[in-house]
Amino acid sequence: MDEKYEVDLAVVGSGGAAMSAAIAARQAGHTVVLIERGVLGGTCVNIGCVPSKTLLAAAGARHTALANPFGGAPTGAGPVDLTALVRQKDELIEHLRGAKYADVAAAHGFEILPGQARFLDGRTMAVDGRPLRARTYLVATGAEPAVPNLPGLEQVEPLTSTTAMELDQVPESLVVIGGGYVGLEQAQLFAHLGARVSLVGRVAPRAEPELAARLREIFTQDGITVIEEHAGSVATEGGRAVVTTVSGRQVRGARVLLATGRAARTDGLGLQSAGVEVDAAGFIAVDAHQRTTNPRIYAAGDVTGAPQFVYVAAATGRVAARNALATDAEDALSQVDYAGLPAVVFTRPQLASAGLTEAQVLARGRACECRVLDLSEVPRALVNHDTRGAVKIVADATTGTVLGVHALADGAGEIMLAATYAIKAGMSVDDLADTWAPYLTMAESLRLTAGLFRNQMPTSCCA
Repeated sequence: MDEKYEVDLAVVGSGGAAMSAAIAARQAGHTVVLIERGVLGGTCVNIGCVPSKTLLAAAGARHTALANPFGGAPTGAGPVDLTALVRQKDELIEHLRGAKYADVAAAHGFEILPGQARFLDGRTMAVDGRPLRARTYLVATGAEPAVPNLPGLEQVEPLTSTTAMELDQVPESLVVIGGGYVGLEQAQLFAHLGARVSLVGRVAPRAEPELAARLREIFTQDGITVIEEHAGSVATEGGRAVVTTVSGRQVRGARVLLATGRAARTDGLGLQSAGVEVDAAGFIAVDAHQRTTNPRIYAAGDVTGAPQFVYVAAATGRVAARNALATDAEDALSQVDYAGLPAVVFTRPQLASAGLTEAQVLARGRACECRVLDLSEVPRALVNHDTRGAVKIVADATTGTVLGVHALADGAGEIMLAATYAIKAGMSVDDLADTWAPYLTMAESLRLTAGLFRNQMPTSCCA
């Protein structure tokens, strides 16, 4: 006798992976329900990309006014009203939560059910205790800031990237622990808002060293104290936090902000009851098709330990939905293609990449050639009076095929779309050097850097 299901696909979560999966399922004619125990929209719109980037834009506007390179057009900036900025940020979030999530769900015809989802066994889920039977399930609950096991941390009420976005006053001083993308963005955000900031941790540990070194210099120019060591302990002294590094160096601040990674949000799901295994770091283990150790249950997005970008979450969600609901064996072979994957750190200037680093290429046993172009050779940077940064291309040593593009520049993230296309299309550095590039754009730096593979003599504008 056939099993009876209430819905074809039950998705736990309502962020990028969940919404993408639901839309894909509905477009294929399947019934879907999303289950959300918290606020609609998941991490990106509520506590991640949207709030951090709008506050970064505000901080950047203030810093641009203070660091204006054009003496003939004087500018200025006064004190920051963080309460007003946070209110403006919250208004934007509320608008997007409705326009991009609630309204989209209504348009595609799937329900968003509030409540805590928990697996009762490998086939049945309960939502706030009410059983729900679906043909297949997708876990897309995301991740949250990880709290390191740091002695004394409980004494200082540390901030995270989530709680920092809710402050109503700029701290007089702040110690950021962690030099990854979250730590870099948060450190510069509060420095540009007027706080005295110290950063403890290696700057951009996964970035090309040439670019990380330049970003370190920029942070120093911004007045940020950078200590590239691991934090060893935290204490309080005279009402201030004291962070001691493993070598014994100390740095003090009114507040401490943790930016040491992300942890999967799986509490309360009853994964063990469903036979769903997690890896050593606590992320849900999935195969190349987003299937968990229970063939009826799939997982997508940050909860799986995939690259922590909302566009990756969306891609894995689409793949998971297609595979989970496939009726033909051939349809179940879909998987995410990570070739040319772009990434952007929204510092000023931005640190961005697409494809492989030089170290990654060498680790795969391939020979490569690289060229680095300083922004002092880019006309757009010269007219902006801001030549801080560089562009690096990593290419196959034999074929010249572009394997990776990396940039530290104003608008570096915008350059990465073209870089991703070039990598996905298998273009060579000659192809890039011979491709049209509009003059006086930062994207022209791609063509200029590619030209260095032919010769490294100076060139005229547009030549």
